[in-house]
Amino acid sequence: MSDINKVVLAYSGGLDTSIILKWLQDEYACEVVTFTADLGQGEELEPARAKAELLGIKEIYIEDLREEFVRDYVFPMFRANALYEGVYLLGTSIARPLIAKRQIEIAAETGAQAVCHGATGKGNDQVRFELGYYACNPDIKVIAPWREWDLNSREKLISYAEMHQIPVPKDKRGEAPFSVDANLLHTSSEGKVLEDPNEPCPEYVFQRTVSPEDAPDTPTFIEVGFVAGGAVSIDGEKLSPASLLTRLNELGGANGIGRLDLVENRFVGMKSRGVYETPGGTVLLAAHRGIESITMDRGAMHLKDELMPRYAELIYNGFWFSPEREMLQAAIDNSQTHVTGQVTLKLYKGSVSVVARTSPFSLYSEAHVTFEEDAVYDQHDAEGFIRLNALRLKLLGRRNK
Repeated sequence: MSDINKVVLAYSGGLDTSIILKWLQDEYACEVVTFTADLGQGEELEPARAKAELLGIKEIYIEDLREEFVRDYVFPMFRANALYEGVYLLGTSIARPLIAKRQIEIAAETGAQAVCHGATGKGNDQVRFELGYYACNPDIKVIAPWREWDLNSREKLISYAEMHQIPVPKDKRGEAPFSVDANLLHTSSEGKVLEDPNEPCPEYVFQRTVSPEDAPDTPTFIEVGFVAGGAVSIDGEKLSPASLLTRLNELGGANGIGRLDLVENRFVGMKSRGVYETPGGTVLLAAHRGIESITMDRGAMHLKDELMPRYAELIYNGFWFSPEREMLQAAIDNSQTHVTGQVTLKLYKGSVSVVARTSPFSLYSEAHVTFEEDAVYDQHDAEGFIRLNALRLKLLGRRNK
């Protein structure tokens, strides 16, 4: 890739990506453009600018993408009630396509021939980033330093940093007890103290949630409003997508909601353990299923639930921009036309439960389900319904007797 004279680096300002920045300058003798995305990770991002300037970078992009992230990625995913392997709310997975898309856009704006990420050669993120890159620009060149260099230990990384006058904070000199990835939807912690799945996760790993045991002794009740499958308000107050998720994070975190300790199957083939905190997302999922329960037809609901694992797997594996994900999204979004109304939830010591729901498009008919006398349902009709459904079972029973 000797024809590369400019590359766009996904840059956090941390030690690893600062080393990557200098390594790109040395190994590829190219100009580096840095791109730092604010996806709600909760860190001050301006220091990344100062660090990039220190390393001689002239084109520095630091962008607040929180609203786009929640509106165009998180909320569409939640319309599907997506869970990977039944429990994981895909907080890391759903952030990668947006970063990849914006990197490719910046490459076009700045005339860069390549993009670069800091994902390792063992994980899922390398796949997610690169599938996103190629979907947005099939001709882009990709540099993945962890698959190229020999800086494969903390000692070597710090030595390289010191050799090139890259500042190394005191708290970064030792081995970190675990690694963290965060955005507005979740935090993900893995590695080091978490590598043995038989060892319980230490309490100090959790950053966004109080321990359920330490949560308030009285429950919190909230009402979430929906329009066409998307959350739009909390307790009657209309909020933007990012503001709404931020508020749900505060409410869920204060009540110890959204912790997950999971051994999952990575796309590259190995199992890994991750500890996740998704307080707002856990509340949102319960609320969304609550409003769907009274507004969606049974057949549509059950078909959507059948499609969900496939949809979740596509996102986990990095296929956000694939035609099959877009096809599924179209079907899911079509199912949400009448998913409008309000859901009341009880948040209490690590749990979230739906306690009330109402909608102008409700399919719930009290007249049909009442235990009292009614004039809309003839119970004699059930006899023929049962006989027809039992016919094949009776035939099988007689044959097998």
